[in-house]
Amino acid sequence: MSKRVALAGFLHETNTFAPSRATYAQFEQGGGYLPMSRGAEILDRCPGVNLGISGAVAHADEAGWEMVPVLWTGAIPSAHVTRDAYERIAEEIVYGIAKAGHLDGVCLDLHGAMVAEHLDDGEGELITRIRRVVGPGVPIAISLDLHGNTTRRMVEEADLLVAFRTYPHVDMAATGRRAAEGLDRLMARGRPFAKAFRRLPYLTSIPWQCTLIEPAKSLYADVVALEEGDIASVSYWMGFPAADIEECGQTVLVYGETQEAADRAADHLYTRILASEGAFAGRAYQPDEGVREAMRIAEGASRPVVIADTQDNPGAGGDSNTTGMLRALLRNGARKAALGMMVDPDAARAAHAAGEGAEISVALGGGSGVRGDAPFGATFRVERLSQGDLHATGPYYGGTRMNVGPSACLSIDGVKVVVTSHKAQMADLAMYRFVGIEPTEMAILVNKSSVHFRADFEPIAEAVLVCTAPGPMPLDPADLPWTKLADGMRLSPNGPVFRPAIAREKKEA
Repeated sequence: MSKRVALAGFLHETNTFAPSRATYAQFEQGGGYLPMSRGAEILDRCPGVNLGISGAVAHADEAGWEMVPVLWTGAIPSAHVTRDAYERIAEEIVYGIAKAGHLDGVCLDLHGAMVAEHLDDGEGELITRIRRVVGPGVPIAISLDLHGNTTRRMVEEADLLVAFRTYPHVDMAATGRRAAEGLDRLMARGRPFAKAFRRLPYLTSIPWQCTLIEPAKSLYADVVALEEGDIASVSYWMGFPAADIEECGQTVLVYGETQEAADRAADHLYTRILASEGAFAGRAYQPDEGVREAMRIAEGASRPVVIADTQDNPGAGGDSNTTGMLRALLRNGARKAALGMMVDPDAARAAHAAGEGAEISVALGGGSGVRGDAPFGATFRVERLSQGDLHATGPYYGGTRMNVGPSACLSIDGVKVVVTSHKAQMADLAMYRFVGIEPTEMAILVNKSSVHFRADFEPIAEAVLVCTAPGPMPLDPADLPWTKLADGMRLSPNGPVFRPAIAREKKEA
């Protein structure tokens, strides 16, 4: 007899220090995700896309499940999800599952680092509400982002939590499939696995979490190797280190046939990650220093040098509109350079009003509110216009079709800027090409991203540099004004320790 399974998704990575919040309209639009989808729309839109829901649906189809798709939605990272957006979406998901009738299981695609205006643990609350309507006997399996700040409540309320194993996240669909396969095992066995959950005592910087480099590369190889025999599932979350909640941070979760086996595997992985603390480090450049180094490398290169504008990464809560790297390119006389994507709806409208070939004087970007950032006023040439439709076929987006609104390529003194109306992380070559920039022909590319761009850009890059122009996502978590973090958490590898009492004193002073 086929299994009857409800499917739903609600994704948001929350930077509680970021300048703008996630509204319901942003979930409707989707950013770099699919637009908000209901019922059969989910099944129609997700095939071939690199998202957890896609892998879950692929397995469900092969396994012959009777699927009950409810609602799937995601918004680009930002500050808190508004109370209105959270409650409207959560209510629709819970109601849809409640009215579905008999269910053998629930398969969810979540992020793991959602904070709402009124809730520190967005996923934990949602899972609890779903558990309340399906009861204790219906297994709930969930695919989650590698950057999830996994909470004790999430672990207790769900039967299976499964994390991505790559950053850039090229395995999102594969993780959704693993969650669905695990749900099949749970439905067949009729009882839960033993669980072992561990929390690490230090935070790490986003660029050095990349699984293409050490120590993450070896740690995730260990995750895979541990998953055999009595061990049903192993997950390691590096956490999203910009969420001012008590349970922010790295975690390990192992499911096994016995508690002894689960504990043994969890302790082994915990010890390995603890011993790797000092290896989570890398070289970052100041803007002028980084541009000059890129220019030096480019002199003898046949491929572009790619610079990560890491502190304005919209994938970590930035608004993709700071001007520090643009100023550095122009100040140092960079040529054959391109920057993407600068979100400025007013500049995009001005470009469309003027037309291709025209010159426009605008104050570009600079709306972050971050100290050291300001709009950049200049005269630009309108090189190309677009309505913002693009097909991102690289490994990260995996075939996603998105619309970033009225867009333009603006040029000034040898530098081209991709200007859009909506946010999406620069992580695909198509995000230059849709406005007429061929990235492989540039000497320097500045990407508003931290790591995801590497999946599509490293194969064409001569070198990759990380720069720290002013932006809302500091490279070092220790630079953030924490108030709620767990007492004793190290704010960076081998870095300062957070003490709530000291933080309260500073706030009151």
